[in-house]
Amino acid sequence: MKKVLITILLLFSQLVFAQDVIITGNITTNTTLTNDKTYLLRGIVRVESGATLTIQAGTKIYGENSSQGSLIIKPGGKINAVGTAQNPIIFTSEFTKPGATRKPTYGDWGGIILLGKAPINVPGGTTTIEGPGDIFGGNDPNDDSGVMKYVRIEYPGIAYSPNNEINGLTFGGVGSKTVIEYIMVAYSGDDSYEWFGGTVNCKYLIAYRGWDDDFDTDFGFSGKLQYLLGIRDPQIADQSQSNGFESDNDGAGSTNTPRTSPTWYNVTLIGPAATKTTQYNSLFKRGMHLRRSSQNKIYNALIMGWPEGILIDGTNTVADAKSGVMFVKNSIISGSVTADFKSTDAAFQTDMPNWFTTNGSKTYTNNSDVMLINPFDLTKLNPMPKTNSPVFNGAATPPNDGFFDSNAKFIGAFGTTDWASGWSGLNFVSTDVEKIYNQIPTEFTLSQNYPNPFNPSTTIEFAIKNDGFYSLKIYNTIGQEVANLIESNLNPGFYKINFDASKLASGIYVYRLSGNNLNLTKKMILNK
Repeated sequence: MKKVLITILLLFSQLVFAQDVIITGNITTNTTLTNDKTYLLRGIVRVESGATLTIQAGTKIYGENSSQGSLIIKPGGKINAVGTAQNPIIFTSEFTKPGATRKPTYGDWGGIILLGKAPINVPGGTTTIEGPGDIFGGNDPNDDSGVMKYVRIEYPGIAYSPNNEINGLTFGGVGSKTVIEYIMVAYSGDDSYEWFGGTVNCKYLIAYRGWDDDFDTDFGFSGKLQYLLGIRDPQIADQSQSNGFESDNDGAGSTNTPRTSPTWYNVTLIGPAATKTTQYNSLFKRGMHLRRSSQNKIYNALIMGWPEGILIDGTNTVADAKSGVMFVKNSIISGSVTADFKSTDAAFQTDMPNWFTTNGSKTYTNNSDVMLINPFDLTKLNPMPKTNSPVFNGAATPPNDGFFDSNAKFIGAFGTTDWASGWSGLNFVSTDVEKIYNQIPTEFTLSQNYPNPFNPSTTIEFAIKNDGFYSLKIYNTIGQEVANLIESNLNPGFYKINFDASKLASGIYVYRLSGNNLNLTKKMILNK
């Protein structure tokens, strides 16, 4: 009897230890979330002025559905969330837990809101953020709200009240000393990202299969942004109409200062239409909707597969486009279903093709002409350009100003480097072998990502020292060939191939690389 009691107590202890640490209310002192625990955001959690919330790499935080769990960093508070490419910090739905009662979906929890004291263009200098209504804004362009690097934000975005939403990641008056890099917002129930004023600079942002707009700017936002990727689900769009960019000076279209005038480099906006006959949600509208007196400066943008490429909307916005205060330069529009260009000014709409091309930009009738590997198939996604893609011609050189990467001499978010690899879960699948460098290692390696909510792939890397004919095949335990990945003449070098493992049943498989006196095998257990 005593032994049974001890066993029950031990099991109970383990169960309690495995439960989430609940975070609720206001954080008023420096607090650290460690990666040996999981956490649950219950209701609106606010980091108050003077406090810093530190989150270790690899930590997972769930948003509670029933209480609209959300995280707000208030002006004067800070977040220090620094993951790594191998161990990102993940904010996600509580329904991603093992044994959840249903699958996760859009808007399972609130989102993350960063608020600061940088300038906004609302009279009086402060206002309340949409959603919970906390106050933000001020007169310090160098304000510091902390650091977020290598962070995934999955299934956020809710209607806090009717027509009053929380986005995936919201910035309100956030200053330029704040560091925002390598962030992914996936399956947001509203905008993936929205900036309300402020001066924060951001790099390496992914908006994946959001509901409303990918990147939304308002209230005099004037930061710098580089390396942005937007990917859409053709069937998911918002009743307010979904765009890649939506940009306003404010809701009234006033000329209040500071003006909304961000500078963008290296943006890829993949719309819903792989071809002109693709069936997609009719609420999808434009790759870029530039309106209400905003003054965007856009370089090296790739706008693919939207019903309309660019809409320039409103008297002040049109005038600024004509004068060169607002522009889209060294960019590409491809595969627009109805029109590459639209404007509320009929005469300017007629002139827009000339306005676009004289700024070093190009249009293509078909998305295939841009020569990305696979930008529209969500099961085999790969928005990287092929070697001979036109994105490598005609790009503007970003300034060497301490923020922009001046080596990014290509159009779109990607050149030859996959900066999304690992941390984002978007392990791009290539139907072709990709030679990535000339060093000759000795290992034949495998890494398994399946099961994965974003991309069910297995990565295979190998090297050959001698040219010749090679094959890479997969066999089951009774020796039957189940997949033929390569049969080709290859040159010496290091190669990488991604295979969609969802095509295979659970079990043990043998990967065999052979050719030119080379015969290497690796076993892998595929457990779905």
